[in-house]
Amino acid sequence: MLRQVIHRGLQSFFYKLGLFVSRHPVFFLTVPAVLTIIFGFSLLNRFQPDTDLESLVAPSHSLAKIERSLASSLFSLDQSKSQLYSDLHTPGRYGRVILLSKPGGNILHQADVILQIHRAVLEMKVNYKGYNYTFSHLCVLRNQDKKCVLDDIISVLEDLRQAALSNKTTARVQVSYPNTKLKDGRSTFIGHQLGGVMEVPNSKDQRVKSARAIQITYYLQTYGSATQDLIGEKWETEFCKLMHKMQLDHQDLQLYSLASFSLWKDFHQTSLLARGKILVSLMLILLTATLSSSMKDCLRSKPFLGLLGVLTICISSVTAAGIFFITDGKYNSTLLGIPFFAMGHGTKGVFELLSGWRRTRENLPFKDRVADAYSDVMVSYTMTSSLYFIAFGMGASPFTNIEAVKVFCQNMCVSILLNYFYIFSFFGSCLVFAGQLEQNRYHSIFCCKIPSAEYLDRKPVWFQTMMNDGHQHTSHHETNPYQHHFIQHFLREHYNEWITNIYVKPFVVILYLIYASFSFMGCLQINDGANIINLLASESPSVSYALIQQKYFSNYSPVIGFYIYEPLEYWNGTVQEDLKTLSQGFNTVSWIEQYYQYLRVGNISATNKSDFISILQSSFLKKPEFQHFKNDIIFSKAGDENNIIASRLYLVARTSENTQREAVELLEKLRPLSLIQSIKFIVFNPTFVFMDHYGLSVTMPVLISGFGILLVLILTFFLVIHPLGNFWLILSVTSIELGVLGLMTLWNVDMDCISILCLIYTLNFAIDHCAPLLYTFVLATEHTRTQCIKNSLQEHGTAILQNVSSFLIGLVPLLFVPSNLTFTLFKCLLLAGSCTLLHCFVILPVFLTFFPPSKKHHKKKKRAKRKEREEIECIEIQENPDHVTAV
Repeated sequence: MLRQVIHRGLQSFFYKLGLFVSRHPVFFLTVPAVLTIIFGFSLLNRFQPDTDLESLVAPSHSLAKIERSLASSLFSLDQSKSQLYSDLHTPGRYGRVILLSKPGGNILHQADVILQIHRAVLEMKVNYKGYNYTFSHLCVLRNQDKKCVLDDIISVLEDLRQAALSNKTTARVQVSYPNTKLKDGRSTFIGHQLGGVMEVPNSKDQRVKSARAIQITYYLQTYGSATQDLIGEKWETEFCKLMHKMQLDHQDLQLYSLASFSLWKDFHQTSLLARGKILVSLMLILLTATLSSSMKDCLRSKPFLGLLGVLTICISSVTAAGIFFITDGKYNSTLLGIPFFAMGHGTKGVFELLSGWRRTRENLPFKDRVADAYSDVMVSYTMTSSLYFIAFGMGASPFTNIEAVKVFCQNMCVSILLNYFYIFSFFGSCLVFAGQLEQNRYHSIFCCKIPSAEYLDRKPVWFQTMMNDGHQHTSHHETNPYQHHFIQHFLREHYNEWITNIYVKPFVVILYLIYASFSFMGCLQINDGANIINLLASESPSVSYALIQQKYFSNYSPVIGFYIYEPLEYWNGTVQEDLKTLSQGFNTVSWIEQYYQYLRVGNISATNKSDFISILQSSFLKKPEFQHFKNDIIFSKAGDENNIIASRLYLVARTSENTQREAVELLEKLRPLSLIQSIKFIVFNPTFVFMDHYGLSVTMPVLISGFGILLVLILTFFLVIHPLGNFWLILSVTSIELGVLGLMTLWNVDMDCISILCLIYTLNFAIDHCAPLLYTFVLATEHTRTQCIKNSLQEHGTAILQNVSSFLIGLVPLLFVPSNLTFTLFKCLLLAGSCTLLHCFVILPVFLTFFPPSKKHHKKKKRAKRKEREEIECIEIQENPDHVTAV
């Protein structure tokens, strides 16, 4: 009883709303238009891109950020940038170049050319307010001699050049890999500076025979001042230009350059590349909506309503964007998906209202027809819009740990609200005017009076075709002229009979089993998408650089800083064994290891604290080859006693080409050890900020949204018209969601912020299209399930097919945007639309004929009513025999 009361109450409310809109169409047309103009100007004036890529795509709350703060409080990260090598996520400003020799070549034989390029970088000048700045003015300085921090491979190249000038063979200058000895006696790790290495066979010291690539990084200081940052940005820009010029001058080398702004620039480049394609997409959607709303009947055809429906969604999206920028929002490329998401939901409401209009009786006044359409459609559309708002509202909650996802969901919530408002106001007003034209028998395209049938009969065929209002098709057997709409005609006369054929059903069941199998297989192979190049323009310098870097410099993981943040008895044998155990399997760059070796070689005993620290400070750290280790130890003095309160060392693991996944595994292995070991330490690399629990962070929004929708559907079991409608809806949405998840994994789509947003959207897209179909089926009172599903498809199939076809056709231009982000968006939304279409037109029409709800009780009720009517008629005949005779 409560269900019927709520449903009738909502229908009554929307009937009155439809009447109100139909009586004041100019007001409801003007207000949205004025709002769009106001907020549209704010969109133009306050547009500002977000330049902080880390805050957008890295988990907002992660242990890695806490570890970064702690590590920075102990040792300056600005001074550690050269040691804490990371692939693309190096903090601060820098310029980086990979020099690649031709296939079969040896990059070490071109030391002189590389050093010429290096000198050009050092001498490069940038002008700021009349002052010229070179690298020496901006570089990070070493503590010991206040010289610029440069990669050690430069020293190796200078030694090779000197050997070549003195007529020595390069074999005399022995270069080992990954650790090599420099001229000043230092041992250094060059695993990330020398790539594509071939070693001398059977060489004990891993001497290099040849190498294909060299990577050099130039680190700039970061003081936090705006002036320093601006000069650094100008230097990076000039650096990239210089590398491009050097590439033209040195054709025997391939140069790939990268700067700190390159990632953000190539991330934002997607938006610039996609602008034209989005306009093409809009044109295709307009064309599809216009054609699918047309009929041969010039009176009842509604091409302009299809076009105005799409424009309604466009202006509501412009208004939503204006509100976003007025509230100090900053644009990022992930927001490219919002127009497609909003269009997919908004046009569904447009086409449902059109279908609702076609179901109304023609003999009613146009205002009553609008009210009937609102009463019929807006209840379902309100429910689906509410679920959209709940799903994206949950995605915008504090539980979401990715800022890009949170910003997107906030914008989507505003877009959904404005879509809803604009459809019942702006589009409702358009429907009122179109209804008035139809009632007054005006042509749907030319807006002129349609002539009478007698007048048309005297005109040529082409004129009759253009002015045909369907009068010759309408008869006393056919009360609804809208049945001649080509999609409705196809569904009624052909498709409904075919899909419910008993011989087709086994093949549909087999198709679903195949679909479920592939989906399940894909769900077992899900990969997290912490790799940031998934969000960049595919032909950008950053992606080219990352691919070359992965190919030639992936033998070793990013350098992991191992920070011991509490005083430790380094002289104790047990502690030494624990440190060896922790660093086992790693290539280490460690003052501890070098110091222990120094003591062994010199046969020096340092088994107590005073001797250990005294020899360390007075002898070991004074030697030129070990002086750089001063930066890795923090001493404190209490009276006459010195203590080591903190220290650091660096660990590098041997990896394959999938460096990122293995780096995550290293992080997950080392962290638990810090909790159970007696040595208190943290591990950190700038890359960890992007990878730390990324999989959990990125999947949390879709889990929360899915749980929120599931909870709402379960709690409303006894509030909706029929509980089985919710049950079938939950099963359908789950099937579609898992199908999209599995198939997108098989299509090489990782779980990044774009694919997660698409999964949240898939939940709602499936509900949007399945809910009206299912609720119409469970409420149908026909004799058989087959007849019920035919009626459901006939009632809602046209709107579903119109919307999904417009949605999928609008996605096609995304395929031609050279960007990984838009490829992901295209794949996920294509799967969402295709799986929803498959369920609405193939799987559900067949499965609903097998399973509950049963329609037998409706048959019994009709039979009982017919029997009761027959009995009443017999009684009347017996009581009035004269009446029978008269008849």
